[in-house]
Amino acid sequence: MEKISKIRNIGISAHIDSGKTTLSERILYYAGRIHRMQEVHAREGGATLDYMDLERERGITITSAATQVDWKNKSINLIDTPGHVDFTVEVERSLRVLDGAIMILCSVGGVQSQSVSVDQQMKRYRVPRIAFINKMDRTGADPELVRRDLREKLGLNVVPIQINMGAGEDFKGVIDLVTMEAITFEGNDGESVIRGPIPLEYADRAARARDEMLDAICMFNDEMMECLLEEEPVEQKMIRRTIREATINRDIVPLMMGSAFKNKGVQPLMDAVCDYLPSPLDRSNFALDHDNEATEVPLSSDPDAPLVAMVFKIADEPFGQLSYVRVYQGAITKGEQYRNARTNRRQRVGRIVRMHANDREDITDAGPGDIIALLAVDCASGDTICGDGVNYSLESIFVADPVISLSVTPASSADQERMAKALSRFIKEDPTFRVSTDPETSQTVIAGMGELHLDVYVERMRREFKAEVTVGMPNVSYREAPTIEAEFNYRHKKQTGGSGQYAHVVGRLIPMSLDADSSYEFEDNITSGRIPTEYIPAVNKGFQAAMEKGPLAGYEIVGCKMCLDDGSHHSVDSSEMAFRIAGRDAFIEAFRKSKPCLLEPIMAVEVEAPGEYQGAVVGDLNSRRGIILGSEARGSYTVIRAEVPLANMFGYATVIRGLSKGMGTFSMEMARYSKVPAKLAEEILRRRREDDRQTVRK
Repeated sequence: MEKISKIRNIGISAHIDSGKTTLSERILYYAGRIHRMQEVHAREGGATLDYMDLERERGITITSAATQVDWKNKSINLIDTPGHVDFTVEVERSLRVLDGAIMILCSVGGVQSQSVSVDQQMKRYRVPRIAFINKMDRTGADPELVRRDLREKLGLNVVPIQINMGAGEDFKGVIDLVTMEAITFEGNDGESVIRGPIPLEYADRAARARDEMLDAICMFNDEMMECLLEEEPVEQKMIRRTIREATINRDIVPLMMGSAFKNKGVQPLMDAVCDYLPSPLDRSNFALDHDNEATEVPLSSDPDAPLVAMVFKIADEPFGQLSYVRVYQGAITKGEQYRNARTNRRQRVGRIVRMHANDREDITDAGPGDIIALLAVDCASGDTICGDGVNYSLESIFVADPVISLSVTPASSADQERMAKALSRFIKEDPTFRVSTDPETSQTVIAGMGELHLDVYVERMRREFKAEVTVGMPNVSYREAPTIEAEFNYRHKKQTGGSGQYAHVVGRLIPMSLDADSSYEFEDNITSGRIPTEYIPAVNKGFQAAMEKGPLAGYEIVGCKMCLDDGSHHSVDSSEMAFRIAGRDAFIEAFRKSKPCLLEPIMAVEVEAPGEYQGAVVGDLNSRRGIILGSEARGSYTVIRAEVPLANMFGYATVIRGLSKGMGTFSMEMARYSKVPAKLAEEILRRRREDDRQTVRK
């Protein structure tokens, strides 16, 4: 147990370009894992954890990378995650298996759009975190603004445990409010951490900040509150213990700061990870026991208990599948056989490795809290691996629906085979990447979270699988929805000699709010056995089958509540199939009467550009049917927030560079679905009908 208490499983998450990978590189260097620091945008090499060629060329993180470092007698499993919303599933599945996280914020940008998404993910998986304000050396750095953003926009109880000495070009270091020492960083790579007395010009500010910190954390420790009321000194040991307990319970978020690029503030952050973030023993994990009606059971970090582990990510490689696994309970040993709870098949574990980016180190076993990888074990992302005596499954990972699709056509029959192999691998690796075949055109359609997401996969097809493909124009994932309540009274009757088919359903289609958690509801109001109970699920299946392709333009239907109020059956001719067909046709009949409309995905867009280009950027967003939600000056830059239809955002990366002379950046994520204006909807439907006619001619 002592060994487990020294494990820290942490992830680094943030908005795009907040410095996640740069911070990871410093952690690896100071922990002795690498002997030379690389930069994300370096001409040669590139950051250690950005090991894919595409990542190094583009200067972005595409896939989460895992490594392990030792820091002050603690073993830290570190996962660096992407910032782009297109690769949000990488963050999602990493946070699912981590015990704690570092949430990075830019000292100038503060809480940005993707920071909000990261915060929601951390809350979803109940992950305690430390907030780290990075880029304190940037002109316009304002840690107080970031602190206010965290409180107001994310609703976090932020408690600064450091304050800055200077900002921008004058950033010298930080003051530790727990020890009341000034910390500066010297040496070519900031490797020498110098602790000393607080300079006089910061003494009053540091004293006030320490009092505020103690006032904030004493709410979680009665003994400390007594000390403060009686004006007695508070021991550092008590302060650290209280911060740790409150952080693990997610009552507070400790706030720290520094500049990873300038090698300042990284070592104290690692100390805080060891001091304040939980070990596997401090987290409560639960599984569903399928031998006991799927009741929730607690897992213990006991290496002698039956194994319970989760596969949270897979990567297909030339030598077989690499499966990233988090062990929650028990131990996994090389050469032993374990059962996959989903497939109920037993498999032998032939090789266990500990990952360091793309390099691997062979190990013989792994215990509770360990994050490792298994080679050549057939499983899928989200699977639970169990030992003898248990039949548990762990809560799966949240997967968002794709918002954009495009067609891919192979250049030759040889490319067709290579493309199929590539797509098969990508589907296994990434749950947000979907592949389908258009039944009318027979084209292969790939769908994902954004332009960049699909662009990366097309490029990987060409590079890794040598599959030459032609890419069609991106298509927006429109939806169809009812606008008024409609009734249905449908009788399905078929007699062809022998036993026939008979089903009669009566009910209503009621439009649902687009903000609702679910896009479909079914209400069974049948009484007196008018329709036998065994046929009612078939009616529901018929409704759902009809929703897959709407009558307007063949898009998926959302926002429907189906009420089955009455009906009738035949003692001989009624069957599940008959009621399923009746449900499907009744739905289509009712949907046509509900004055259906077309819905389009609306993106939350955040543009950061120099203030002088604000007018041009706002004008361009307005021309794209965008609604400006607000703008905020951050030093010489302006942050503009808007909601813009996805259909009007294709190619925007090139446009924003042109509008701002290369100095503007933007991020966007799915906000909601909204009704398409009538005139535009007519144009979309007209184009869809023309495409269908051309397909028929072919």
